[in-house]
Amino acid sequence: MSALDWYAHKSVGDGLFWIQEKFYQSGNRANIWVIRGSHQDVVIDAGLGLRSLPDYIKSTGILGDDSQRKNPILAIGTHVHFDHSGGLHQFQQVGVHKAEVDALANGDNFETVTWLSDREIVESPTPGWRARQYRVKAIQPTHILQEGDVINLGDRQLSVLHMPGHSRGSICLHDVEHKLLFSGDVVYDGAMIDWLPHSHVGDYVHSCERLLALAEQEQVEQVLPGHFHTFGAKRLQRLASNYISGAGACHRLTASAIRSVASLALRTSCC
Repeated sequence: MSALDWYAHKSVGDGLFWIQEKFYQSGNRANIWVIRGSHQDVVIDAGLGLRSLPDYIKSTGILGDDSQRKNPILAIGTHVHFDHSGGLHQFQQVGVHKAEVDALANGDNFETVTWLSDREIVESPTPGWRARQYRVKAIQPTHILQEGDVINLGDRQLSVLHMPGHSRGSICLHDVEHKLLFSGDVVYDGAMIDWLPHSHVGDYVHSCERLLALAEQEQVEQVLPGHFHTFGAKRLQRLASNYISGAGACHRLTASAIRSVASLALRTSCC
């Protein structure tokens, strides 16, 4: 199957595109965001990597004529979980938070939480493909990100916000001028997951408090999440508030117990 068959895209704003892996039918299917900059183009999350994302972007021409561009596309992982990081190895420039650099560089499929089944892939990307063979490929990041970094695209900037909880290296990218928040799995319109290896409920509460502040200070008008649909500031406030209010002692004990079981299952399946 070609990259043109595997992916689909649509424009969601001036120089902003959403890409989807059509034949990955799962709640784990990640949104892929592409931003066309005047000097630097950026891909935010890269999906499973079963077909070439750079080839798709080039073939569709969504970034225009790149012959005069100084830099190749910068692919940023909001975190290294497999559904977001599997395609990062296809890019020359790759950025992740410093807390997860080693996991990506070493191809640590325990920390990438690689958990994929045949039934989620409704059309095989290659003849004979099986999910049990799938692994996130190691890639040495060229950009080691941390809180406060600013990624300059020329005509817009993305500020790095370290928001651990879902994973230890989870980040959001904040386009301050346009009041856009690329939130990865820090927040999306669904059940927020805090029971994976390296998840931490206390960190997640603090990250949600930061999200609340962004919304209350009117610094965010639209959230472009790692999964499902986009939403506005009021929904962001509700999602963050609900997590904080539900993160009591009982929830923390439950998350810890589930994390132990999930970690054992992952060790058995991928490592």
